[in-house]
Amino acid sequence: MKSAPGPLRLVLRRIAHPVLLVAVASVIAATLRYGWDTGVVSLLFLLGTFAYLAVLERLIPYERAWHPSPGEWGWYGVYFLLTMAGGGLAQLVVTAVVRVVSPPHPVLGLGSELPSVLLLGSLASYLVHRLGHSHPWLWRLHGVHHVPDKVNVANNGVNHVFDIVLAQGTAQLTLALMGFSKESVFALGLFVVAQGYFVHANIDVRLGWLNHIFASPEQHRLHHSTDLSEAGHYGSDLSIWDRAFGTFTWRPDRHPVAVGLKDPGSFPITGAVVASFLHPWRRQRMPADSPLDTPS
Repeated sequence: MKSAPGPLRLVLRRIAHPVLLVAVASVIAATLRYGWDTGVVSLLFLLGTFAYLAVLERLIPYERAWHPSPGEWGWYGVYFLLTMAGGGLAQLVVTAVVRVVSPPHPVLGLGSELPSVLLLGSLASYLVHRLGHSHPWLWRLHGVHHVPDKVNVANNGVNHVFDIVLAQGTAQLTLALMGFSKESVFALGLFVVAQGYFVHANIDVRLGWLNHIFASPEQHRLHHSTDLSEAGHYGSDLSIWDRAFGTFTWRPDRHPVAVGLKDPGSFPITGAVVASFLHPWRRQRMPADSPLDTPS
């Protein structure tokens, strides 16, 4: 698939994110109105989001050299399945807890719950992600995601399975234990999926001032930078917590020179799936890439 011509490229750059947000809102509204199975909807929405962004990567690529090779597609597919398994495991625990602790008739209506669940869920995710970069052992889990020297929608799934269980489980359990309804937790989950894949997409978009509210590919490429002074941006849905806690490094003219690990030898290569899985339990020196918690 060839890149879009000039005029179409400009249009796609402007509408790529709004279209995704409208899709999130529409699917949430339809699911709650018609009583669709939220698990099935979540899976189908994830696959649809992936396909949408994969097409945009060909039409409006940020960096053509970051397109996955045929071999990388194979390894990314393996990790995607492992990530799905980790997410499914976390969801089983969250769903069980939600059924027990979520009130059948919340005091607040869904419209009133959603802003709170969005802010608190985003804060929980930010803190867990930041801890994954600053705690030595948790970095051994999370660092698997930073091994690739490309950032694209396919390798968003390159994760240690336990890192996914921890990240997703902690954020959603926090909300469940606070008594938010299962409907609001579902709505947040759909938004997080959309934003998580969007920020990782190899697409040339410009959010402008909205970068100070939403996380974006512009910011997340810096998060993967080998220059640790700019590798903040721990929020993958909202960027407001990066602003609040001093880890916001984006500016319109800032682009990473290279992405990946500053010390590539500190982790197994992406294709070494078993070695990557066992990596957290092997004795090793502290990688030069951790902590990344020192943006300036």
